[in-house]
Amino acid sequence: MAAKGRIPQSFIDELLSRVDIVDVINRRVALKKTGKNYSARCPFHDEKTPSFSVNPDKQFYYCFGCGAGGNAIGFIMDYDRQDFPGAVDNLSSLAGLEVPREEISPQQQIKQERRKTIYDLMEKVAGYYQQQLREHPQAQRAVDYLKQRGLSGRIARDFDIGFAPPGWDNLLKTLGDTEEHRQQLIDGGMLIEKDDGKLYDRFRDRIMFPIRDNRGRVIAFGGRVLGDDKPKYLNSPETDIFHKGKELYGLYQARQNNRHLEQLLVVEGYMDVVALAQHGIMTGIATLGTASNTEHLRTAFRYASELIFCFDGDAAGRKAAERALENALPTMEDGRRIRFLFLPEGDDPDSVVNRDGAAGFQKLLAQAQPLERYFFESFHSQTDPSTLEGKARLSKLALPMLQLLPPGVFRQLMLDSLAERTGLSRHALDQLLDDTKPAPQATETSSRPPVAPSTRSTKKLVANLPSTSRDPLLFALAMVLFNPRGAANQHLALGADETSAAANLLSDILKLLNKRPGSSTAMLLGHWYGQAEYDILIEALKTIALLGPELDDEKAQLAFLDTLSHLDTQKSQQHLRQQVEQLREHGQLDKAVSDGYAELSDDLKQQLLAIQQLLKHKHQR
Repeated sequence: MAAKGRIPQSFIDELLSRVDIVDVINRRVALKKTGKNYSARCPFHDEKTPSFSVNPDKQFYYCFGCGAGGNAIGFIMDYDRQDFPGAVDNLSSLAGLEVPREEISPQQQIKQERRKTIYDLMEKVAGYYQQQLREHPQAQRAVDYLKQRGLSGRIARDFDIGFAPPGWDNLLKTLGDTEEHRQQLIDGGMLIEKDDGKLYDRFRDRIMFPIRDNRGRVIAFGGRVLGDDKPKYLNSPETDIFHKGKELYGLYQARQNNRHLEQLLVVEGYMDVVALAQHGIMTGIATLGTASNTEHLRTAFRYASELIFCFDGDAAGRKAAERALENALPTMEDGRRIRFLFLPEGDDPDSVVNRDGAAGFQKLLAQAQPLERYFFESFHSQTDPSTLEGKARLSKLALPMLQLLPPGVFRQLMLDSLAERTGLSRHALDQLLDDTKPAPQATETSSRPPVAPSTRSTKKLVANLPSTSRDPLLFALAMVLFNPRGAANQHLALGADETSAAANLLSDILKLLNKRPGSSTAMLLGHWYGQAEYDILIEALKTIALLGPELDDEKAQLAFLDTLSHLDTQKSQQHLRQQVEQLREHGQLDKAVSDGYAELSDDLKQQLLAIQQLLKHKHQR
């Protein structure tokens, strides 16, 4: 008999159709009827004026203040701090349903059980290290070190800090009692196998910091050496359950200790996180031996609307800040905030908080620079904005980085600030921006022309949106999300070189709707929950929320079809422009117009001639 595996998507869809998101949220947060929707003060950040809105017709919630949004399952996960299966179980009990499980193949069962045994074993490893800190004859050195760093027994317990004793086979002898257990310890990165097949402990004579995932499971360890061995800090290797480019140390503890987690402090290491917690600052997180990447920051922004980077004030700290800045720009959606704090040279959060206490550290935090100020100041050493050459160089350096920003008010304000610093008009700057090739890291082609509606109802909808919310792909996504049934039997043609995450997401949603035409807004949100594309859907929810009662199913369907036609026309025009540029480069443009394009439709001929004239004027400038 095959084993039971994941929860079927069909059951999740049925569950979302059975529960009422208003009832789910109202059990936890007092909602007030406001027109067609419900409102409240947001449970995910502190606010005085309600900006949290619940749409009963489409079964989603959205907060204008912090950008939180999703369906009933997502709300339970974030509010009750449950994992996905736990949230489904919770809602199923409310709906009087029993959660089924799909049958899985023997191979999938083996893989699933293997991962579970590794999780279980890693928890035992953490317990072993904690026991050694309490009982091992040589543990006093570790205890003395922790006390010297100002840590109490309580904080060591809160973070499950332990001790890996000296010696090559302590863990091996204790938990590697069978061949199966030894293999599991190897798979978990805790044992190293030599060329001759002999095994030894990876961590020896080190203070041990368990690394937990967002469900609280131990997935890896970091070890701080007690002697003079190198490296000073040693992390677990990548395994099936641990990917250092995705995990953040301290995030689980921060979430457990803060229901309203508004701010997270991104620090360098484990000791910084734990030292801050010792002084009551339970918001520290750290990457695991790698620089903060975009995925780290997107993860952090799922739980807090503000991030503060804490760097040393030396050259290495400044260089790390530059990398962090570049990785942060794609995550800077409206409603989010990033600041940069440079500590006095020779200091780190651990030393500051131990010397000056929580109050002294908070005083420094108040001096942290907003991203926009640090962004422009970072160019000071390379430019002299008092000269024309300096202003031109500032534009050249800043524009490619500003391309990384997602569409929104913040992006527009940053461009306004660059225009002010260089003396260029916004029109001139926008032209330069169009000519600037997007950096490889960019996920969105933000220079797309805004929606150009042809129907009266779509024009009225678009007129109600700020200019920064008129990106055609995001607008099309919002219309599909509002009325999925209105997008039946549609598709979006993508080029082979398409790099836009929004375009690929829209294409995938349309394919899904063709397979499952009965999908609802809540079902679509559930399908992409936990994936990178989910952030784009939340941005689309913002567009829906901005339109408010102006939007209904019929208008959404018309607007979607109108925008889809607009996108197809854009793609055709782009293709023609590329053809014209290629012909121009080879000196064949005039011949192509008279001969090669003779079979084109009159409409396309007119477009081609118009493009030719535009290019001619462009090259004459």
